[in-house]
Amino acid sequence: MTAPRLRVVEARLRERPVRFRLPFRFGATTVTGAPQAFLRLVVETADGRRAEGQAAELLVPKWFDKDPALTEAQNFDQLRRSLAIAAGLHRDAAPASAFALHTALEPRQHAACAAEGLGGLLASFGLALFDRAILDALCRLEGTDSVTAVRTNRMGLDAATAPDLAEFDLGLFLAGLSPAETLHARHTIGLADPITTAEIPAAERLEDGLPQSLEQAVAAYGHSHFKLKLSGRADADLDRLGRIAAVLDTLPHYRATLDGNEQFAEAGPVVEFWDRFAADPRLARLRAAVLFLEQPIARARALAEPIHALAERVPVEIDESDAEIGAFPRARALGYRGVSSKSCKGVYRALLNRARIAKWSAESGTRFFLSTEDLTTQGGVALQQDLVLAALVGAGHVERNGHHYVDGMAGAPAAEQQAFLAAHPDLYAASGGRTRLSIRGGRLAIGSVLAARGLGTAITPDWSAMADGPTEI
Repeated sequence: MTAPRLRVVEARLRERPVRFRLPFRFGATTVTGAPQAFLRLVVETADGRRAEGQAAELLVPKWFDKDPALTEAQNFDQLRRSLAIAAGLHRDAAPASAFALHTALEPRQHAACAAEGLGGLLASFGLALFDRAILDALCRLEGTDSVTAVRTNRMGLDAATAPDLAEFDLGLFLAGLSPAETLHARHTIGLADPITTAEIPAAERLEDGLPQSLEQAVAAYGHSHFKLKLSGRADADLDRLGRIAAVLDTLPHYRATLDGNEQFAEAGPVVEFWDRFAADPRLARLRAAVLFLEQPIARARALAEPIHALAERVPVEIDESDAEIGAFPRARALGYRGVSSKSCKGVYRALLNRARIAKWSAESGTRFFLSTEDLTTQGGVALQQDLVLAALVGAGHVERNGHHYVDGMAGAPAAEQQAFLAAHPDLYAASGGRTRLSIRGGRLAIGSVLAARGLGTAITPDWSAMADGPTEI
């Protein structure tokens, strides 16, 4: 069945401020708030049929570009500029299938961003938001859910941007995707997060009914999967990991991932840190629970040197270095075995990287992997689209942190919150006057998200309760 040819005839960008209830510290950065971008567009088919699509993503500072000389406001403007460039490219694009449209515009998006000093992750952001909104519109146009659309390849995915998959049967791969209706929520432990409740000064204790310390989060949500941030300072990290292990070791079982957030200049110091970590008797059970280490080396050198000595000790994946579709094969040659999936990097990149994993694992007998990671994804459109992607790639567990650092759908009008709750009662619950993410036994129930007409939800946010974004078609 031929994928329908589409063109974008309207597009509007809006924003809504998001304030954090807790500071989120990762690497050398602490975030206390950011705007959330919303994209609303209309696609048209050759026979004149039209449908609306939507997407949303937080404009997170100090991740896409970690230059310390840039302010948060400048980081926000970089992301807005990526969106504006993507909007202009889609305005002038010829009709094509959803993926062919992506294929035609991806190199132009990256080239235009590079000409303005915007790196690959920034370029990916703008295109990723448009890709998701177009896929959402395609699903609505055909009256179907996103799982069916992907499994039947209604977007027209092929190996045009990944020639290493030219001989791989992508249609068969997509048809075999079997997303589960529940996912483990992998709880983020940020560098500023209190481990025990006792260590929170009385004056800093929140009274919003949500957990603040790691102890409280485990008790409230029943987590068994965790993501631990590293600072790159070995003594401080080992001390903090010891305090975290003292809490996690009280659980009957748990799994963990470590996130280096580019805090190491090269591979050698990472090996030294890992050997100290592995030799510490206090950390024996935590060490045995670690699934992988995420991007420890700064992107400037991460793909410039082999990491085989480190990879012999622990599986390592790229995250920030996954700035374009060719990054994962290059990383594999250096010893990396995994790559992260984030909606802000692109749904098609995630699907193609997942196909590579299927191909490489079958050919080599080595276990390659793809993880699903958060970037403080917010309740509503952004969260649900990201959960669809996590389920489609078969992750089993997904890092979730937006619900921990932000109080539910804070900032959204009450009627909008109620609409999402009514449509997705398995995913959300009402408490504290908000629609909040519901995590039971450490798991997220996403059956209603997978079955929704559109990409994750048929509900639309209140566009009138947002400020104008940088551009429109």
